[in-house]
Amino acid sequence: MEDNKYCYKYPRPSVTTDCVVFGYDEKENSLSVLLIQRKSKPYKGCWAFPGGFLNMDEDAETGALRELKEETNMDPVFIKQLGAYTKVDRDPRDRVITIAYYALTKITEVKGGDDAAEARWFPLNEIPDLAFDHKDILKEAIFALKDCISRNTIDNTIPRESLYQIFQ
Repeated sequence: MEDNKYCYKYPRPSVTTDCVVFGYDEKENSLSVLLIQRKSKPYKGCWAFPGGFLNMDEDAETGALRELKEETNMDPVFIKQLGAYTKVDRDPRDRVITIAYYALTKITEVKGGDDAAEARWFPLNEIPDLAFDHKDILKEAIFALKDCISRNTIDNTIPRESLYQIFQ
């Protein structure tokens, strides 16, 4: 009998990806964050970042871009890895580790799909309560974005001076 190659003596965590997408609004000179409203448990009806479980045949960045497209209909954007989030109780379903990414883009139309009931941009000063540990992830993503702006490693289609003003 052949051994199942995914059967181990020790339990393994699941792996997800989450995307913190910042949207720049030129008319308002403001930043928003893209969120999805969850269609199913846990946290059904709550707002969260687009994301989900990795498939066995994809790397984390590919999975993050796939989930972003499936849940928001947003064409893949340049994303940068933010970090891994490993709190033991961060997901009530199971032991789940997430690899978070962040991006900065101009605001575009989005539409909820797959397991997202809705997708919507929220101004940074109007963020609703977030599912899982996404509030903590958002804080770190804002810090990382500010760092990119200060080091001038951001998308050149968005005026850097305008971004400086937003964070003043």
